[in-house]
Amino acid sequence: MTGGPGAVLVLGEALVDLVPVAGDAGVRAAQSGGAPANVAVGLVTLGTPASFAGGLGGDGFARTIEERMRAAGVDLTLCARSGLPTALAVAEPGAGGTGYHFHLQDTATFRLPDLSARAAGFGAVYVGGLAAVVEPAASAVRAAATAAAEHSLLFVDPNVRHDRTLGPDHGAAALRELCGLAHVVKASDEDLERLWPGAAPEETCRSLAAGGRLVVLTRGARGSTAYTATEPPVSVAATPVEVVNTIGAGDAFAAGLLSRMGRHGSFTVAQGPEEVRDMLAFASEAAASVCARTGTEPSAPAGI
Repeated sequence: MTGGPGAVLVLGEALVDLVPVAGDAGVRAAQSGGAPANVAVGLVTLGTPASFAGGLGGDGFARTIEERMRAAGVDLTLCARSGLPTALAVAEPGAGGTGYHFHLQDTATFRLPDLSARAAGFGAVYVGGLAAVVEPAASAVRAAATAAAEHSLLFVDPNVRHDRTLGPDHGAAALRELCGLAHVVKASDEDLERLWPGAAPEETCRSLAAGGRLVVLTRGARGSTAYTATEPPVSVAATPVEVVNTIGAGDAFAAGLLSRMGRHGSFTVAQGPEEVRDMLAFASEAAASVCARTGTEPSAPAGI
């Protein structure tokens, strides 16, 4: 059954990443991706029911995406469907992380349904990624996020991407608006530097948290820190791992946070330091499990 207090509605894009093949930089392999789609699969893998609401096309890539998500156990009944092609993201790994060039126009990927009336039927709603800034999806995301802010737990992962197709501000204004609506914001230091240039990420986190939000700052190998309105920041070191892959690690971290927040059958914003520390440790383990191998699906952390 779609929805319920222990389920998450994930709104956004499911697309195809074209990633370099190891040993041959001139060849790229197609890999199912899109931050929201990865989060939905990650949630179910970690034991949390999730419904994905995105746009699915009529090509072979769309069928591969659907097979992957159905095999994981993600509910797809709220997806919009059309005969248009699937969006592509060409991955460009570098010393500073993975960059992307996007092929987004006239695709099914960003033709999202209006689910503002359904948001209250879920314990939590996740938004972020490209769908938050690429129309016509962005309008649907904003409407659902506004409804979720009133009736559910709204989790925002801005996941800022730089590409000329996203406009001169790369959707920064829309992402700042979503962060202002959120109950939980998960963002990297790079995300916050791009959204609030000139301000230290830590200061931005404190400012967002002062409004009653839980704000989680991720720094890759340097670990993560959570900020709340009432307690000192809580930091957890990154789980040590021999890195094979970084694509999808941030999405696995987000899935870990949400899954841990809803482990008692409903979603509440963690405030106590020990509860926050436990949540960060769980998310760090989930992210490390992705970094340790190829693919974007996390493994359930053991012993946490």
